Amino acid sequence: MNTLVILAALVPLVLCAKHPSRPVGVVSRSSEMVKFGTLCKGNPANKPRGCDKFGCGNYGARRDGRKRKHLGLDISCSDGDTVLTPFDVNISGLARPYKNNKNPAINDGVGLSGQGLCFKLFYVKPAKTSGMLRKGEQVGTMLPMQKVYPGIGSHVHVQMCDLSDPTKYF
Repeated sequence: MNTLVILAALVPLVLCAKHPSRPVGVVSRSSEMVKFGTLCKGNPANKPRGCDKFGCGNYGARRDGRKRKHLGLDISCSDGDTVLTPFDVNISGLARPYKNNKNPAINDGVGLSGQGLCFKLFYVKPAKTSGMLRKGEQVGTMLPMQKVYPGIGSHVHVQMCDLSDPTKYF
């Protein structure tokens, strides 16, 4: 009987360790050591967006006159550049940064999971919206941020599914 109880407790742990698309709240110890590979082909070091007239790209930066908090990390990327997968990922589908379709020219993104993490990349036109990709493969193309926000530091917005700070993974 004790063996059966122990096995029943271990099965979910083993299954979660083998499946990178585990639910958002389940984070393995190995995810604490994860570092994102290059996201934007033209920015191999994943240099973050600094500050400009539209705000700053760090997690927690204030938006809309300090009314809301920036819930992602912006990684510099030139309009039209190739966006790459940071590690092997499963694609969970489209992700939209604007719920009301404000700014349709840049209202695109993709949901991804891998290495025990669930995250979204915004301002990216996905190459595909389902399946798997290996580290360094093209996940999409950087959208034309300059058409919508002239003078902004064009960037890929990285947002964790649980809205936690992604900075530690860079």
